[in-house]
Amino acid sequence: MSLKELKKALTGTTVIGSKRTIKLLKQGKVKKVFLSSNCREDIKKRIEYYGSLGNVEIYEIKKQPLELGNLCKKSYAVSVVSVL
Repeated sequence: MSLKELKKALTGTTVIGSKRTIKLLKQGKVKKVFLSSNCREDIKKRIEYYGSLGNVEIYEIKKQPLELGNLCKKSYAVSVVSVL
């Protein structure tokens, strides 16, 4: 289900990267966050903490960062994708 959600979300406004996602989570602008299967634990915990403050849906995708990057049409590894 979360892979379908990601593909649907990619048609809207998305942000790639943990730093930008955490910054936007603090501002309350994020609706959903997608994490790769091996996202760093410290980043995952920070996103979960700030996401819980704003009732943000957080999904862990069963894809490696390079595969997630390919889904986002990027030629590099992506661990965090957020939807505004």
